[in-house]
Amino acid sequence: MNVELPFAPVDTIIRRNAGELRVSADASRELATRIQEHGSELAIDAAEEATADGRKTLMAQDFGVEAVIDKDDLELPVAPVDRIARLEIDDRYRVSMDARVALADILEDYADNVARAAAILARHADRRTITDDDIETYFSLFE
Repeated sequence: MNVELPFAPVDTIIRRNAGELRVSADASRELATRIQEHGSELAIDAAEEATADGRKTLMAQDFGVEAVIDKDDLELPVAPVDRIARLEIDDRYRVSMDARVALADILEDYADNVARAAAILARHADRRTITDDDIETYFSLFE
């Protein structure tokens, strides 16, 4: 699978939850892949919502978001999130800018939750580095 999301912002999200821990490149790659999968699934659901409302444009409300934050407040870039949203939906759909920002916000919260848990797992294992195993363990335990 080609990962659309750049690893650098994902690494930043992990680091802001890691405290004194280091972050392996594999952890950033694994989380970016998981973010992409989750975002794609959310976009499929949002497309179904839009279709039910007779629209071809995905809106923020299709992602369950009523108030959209400023995109400058996000770590995840909006353009790759737009590409993630379009991975598994039909080409006839458009994705509004508010929907892109809303999805990026949802995915960033998702990444924060995973990163926070991965840091706990790394500390519990008495390691100084968050690895892809911590990300994978999170998903095997909680999803």
